[in-house]
Amino acid sequence: MKQGIVVKSTGSWYDVKGDDGHIIACRIIGKFRLKGLGLTNPVAVGDRVSFEMEADDKGIIKKIASRSNYVVRQSPRKKHQLHLLASNIDQAILVMTIVHPNLKQGFIDRFLLMTEPHDIPVIIVFNKSDLYKADDMEIFEVLKMIYQDIGYQVMLVSALEKTGIEELKQALAEKITLVCGQSGVGKSSLMRAIDPELDIKVKEISDYSGKGQHTTTFAEMYKIGSGHIIDTPGIKTLSFNNLSTQDVAHNFREIFKESEHCKFGNCQHREEPGCAVKEAIEDGRISELRHDNYLKIIDEIEEQNYWERHKHM
Repeated sequence: MKQGIVVKSTGSWYDVKGDDGHIIACRIIGKFRLKGLGLTNPVAVGDRVSFEMEADDKGIIKKIASRSNYVVRQSPRKKHQLHLLASNIDQAILVMTIVHPNLKQGFIDRFLLMTEPHDIPVIIVFNKSDLYKADDMEIFEVLKMIYQDIGYQVMLVSALEKTGIEELKQALAEKITLVCGQSGVGKSSLMRAIDPELDIKVKEISDYSGKGQHTTTFAEMYKIGSGHIIDTPGIKTLSFNNLSTQDVAHNFREIFKESEHCKFGNCQHREEPGCAVKEAIEDGRISELRHDNYLKIIDEIEEQNYWERHKHM
């Protein structure tokens, strides 16, 4: 039995880099599950696996080693199943931009809801700073303050002008980093700015639609400097039918911290009396923007679950 790490996922096949350095195309036989939940892709880039060779120089994955962590999202196509984005990572980078395409701030909080359960450090990188006008910079400064205050690192960079690139490069050193973002934010261009030799696809944003075009089809691991990145397909939306409202409350870190002072233990921080979170918002200690996104997510989860419960009636 050989051992290696999954460096690319193409749906039914996985490229595994063996401990001897050779890359073997492997498939799986049977079903692998994650804590009893169905998966659209039971093996993730970053997984340590054991595999056996077949006669045609292909391999069969027989075992997946225990994961130190993983990032999972609700499958966009099969909402009752989960999709593994990556495993065994040291940190994640979320690439955003204020303009071109326009900012969708709620996406930040939805992304953090995927990483927070495993205490995965996240760097929020705002790209395309060369396009920002005065109003855009004001928005950036507000968001920087919100997220730095609750413990996330925030960077301002430009892949085009190479500003902030050296700091980002240092942040990637000797780490395995999951890189995510919505389509069109310049994720691939940013990685190429760090390492021009990186064999990663770059495609410009569509001038016609103003929306990003997917450049990455499947997750893949690349060596970059002294570290590695796991590049993922551009994500359009994030939903959380796999989470409960309590899970959401526990993973908005500042809301969870303040909730211990709420009058009721099951407070959902809506309009309940004695809600310490609402008091903290009024005092400016918790961002109203973050709280609004929290409410939207728990409303969505409750609505989805309601229709699930009543679909057979």
